[in-house]
Amino acid sequence: MAITSHIYPVSVAPMMEWTDRHYRYFMRQITRRSLLYTEMITTGAVIHGDRERIIGFSQEEKPLALQLGGDDPRELAECAQIAEDFGYDEINLNVGCPSDRVQKGNFGACLMATPEVVGEGVAAMQRVVSIPVTVKHRIGIDGLEDYEHLAAFVKTVAGYGCRRFIVHARIALLNGLNPKENRSVPPLRYEDVYRLKQEFPELIIEINGGIKSEAAVAEQLRQVDGVMIGRAAYENPFLFAGFDSLFYGEEAAPPSRREIVEAMVPYIEAQQALGVYPNRILRHMHGLFHGRRGTKAWKRYLSENAHKPETTSAILHRAVEDIPDEVLDERPVLMAQL
Repeated sequence: MAITSHIYPVSVAPMMEWTDRHYRYFMRQITRRSLLYTEMITTGAVIHGDRERIIGFSQEEKPLALQLGGDDPRELAECAQIAEDFGYDEINLNVGCPSDRVQKGNFGACLMATPEVVGEGVAAMQRVVSIPVTVKHRIGIDGLEDYEHLAAFVKTVAGYGCRRFIVHARIALLNGLNPKENRSVPPLRYEDVYRLKQEFPELIIEINGGIKSEAAVAEQLRQVDGVMIGRAAYENPFLFAGFDSLFYGEEAAPPSRREIVEAMVPYIEAQQALGVYPNRILRHMHGLFHGRRGTKAWKRYLSENAHKPETTSAILHRAVEDIPDEVLDERPVLMAQL
């Protein structure tokens, strides 16, 4: 039986090498309500690896979804049970990654050619967990590039019980483009995602790809149920500071950058006591002052000092010395206030 999936107006995309637990904790100081995702983790890693290291998280990171890479229903079901026991809020199946390594494992974007396999994986997971199971996919792949193939994919997978689809509005060219190029070279086709929502109104349809501002999120939400933001969430994380108020109805004041920096000090101290080098956390904070006065000095200081063995949380207080107070204490100007 399909589990009703919660609607999140905004989420942060799963991104390899980026959306680890330290980045997620950092983002939680900026947005409390937006859904966060892990990096894509293979079923084999979950089943056979060090689970606490691979999929462990802190309660502060929730709501949190685990994104899985795999195609074997039994393995996916086993991983879904493990994830639910760990306390994840959702399971997401990756049907969008175009890398050669992923293709050799027969999962990721190449699964768009076999929607029944995706559906069987979804159904297997749904049989053993009480949390939602969702699918993130492209609008097409080589040879299956038109809307009709996209609609057929969604219809088939929905037939197995999936109710929420996160759609990257670009095709993935599995031959000829690398993963980085596949995130920018194929043109965005938002209209295909809008059409999906129109033709499948009973499904939750979210859009992903090229969305970089509050205004763009608001515009997309007039057409679809949710917006997933990837690179912009990493390069300009403060973009999310007003989202809880704008899109979730949160009444508390959005945070300032000073408050975000101060909140990270005890986290870095606690993690350092556990043997985590501060640079593993600080590397995610480079974009906090994106587009504001002082951002170059901030990035330069972190880049030159975060890796040093003697580095402690005090680096943050030194790094903000060249940031103007009006930038440190600035809060988002919400669209309703403009």
